[in-house]
Amino acid sequence: MKTIVIASLSGGQGKTTTAFFLGKLLSQSAKVLFVDADPQSNLTFFLGHEVEANAPTLLELIKALVEPAEAVYSLSNPNQFLIPADDGLSNAQEYLASSGMGAVVLRTRLKKLAQYFDYCVVDSPPARTQISIATVGAADYLLIPAEASTKGVNSFIRTLELVQSLENLGAFTGSILGVVPFRDKWFGRSQSKDSASAIAAMKEVAPQLQIFPSILESERYKQALNQGMLLNELGYEELENPFKAVTKALEIKSLYVVEK
Repeated sequence: MKTIVIASLSGGQGKTTTAFFLGKLLSQSAKVLFVDADPQSNLTFFLGHEVEANAPTLLELIKALVEPAEAVYSLSNPNQFLIPADDGLSNAQEYLASSGMGAVVLRTRLKKLAQYFDYCVVDSPPARTQISIATVGAADYLLIPAEASTKGVNSFIRTLELVQSLENLGAFTGSILGVVPFRDKWFGRSQSKDSASAIAAMKEVAPQLQIFPSILESERYKQALNQGMLLNELGYEELENPFKAVTKALEIKSLYVVEK
């Protein structure tokens, strides 16, 4: 199982959007485990799962109150599974902070599920918290969505700083897959100056990282999310290009590993 963590340390950067569409595309040919690691639980909602009272969630998994499989729920698609979140996930902060191994807790817990899934897609929370540290520590591949704006560039830089600090501690052992610009604004065939400037700044900050095709500013993404559908199912297949490019990159990485 390859764990792809979608992380960015500000709100509104496209993390849930990226996790949703990437996971759904991957599930067309592989078994995918979604992990909602954000107490706002937007990914859980968009995937159509309702957490029942006293049902195990990511909180119980992190605190080892249940066996990992008990926190996994099947979705309507036979290749899609979910470890959900609710607002109670915030209670994991103290546990992770006091455990002495918070950065590797999630990685350790997910290992018991590795044989059952091809990919694990994790939606990380939008701030530098113990939970976000634990998600980055669990990543084989880190994907950073960042709004094509000054705020997005700042979030991108802060995310890179977190990754570097965890790498220095040996808590992050994966690699950064790349960056997905979010809400890239175009007017016809002309890109806005703000978007172009922000994406250029991202390239300057980390020239070694791949910049994937942008998630354009479009209400179509929200429409598909609200209906729990892929964009191609609504007739907007071209808007899936960012997620198709990431899927392709993952396939290439997998081939490289096998050949090695």
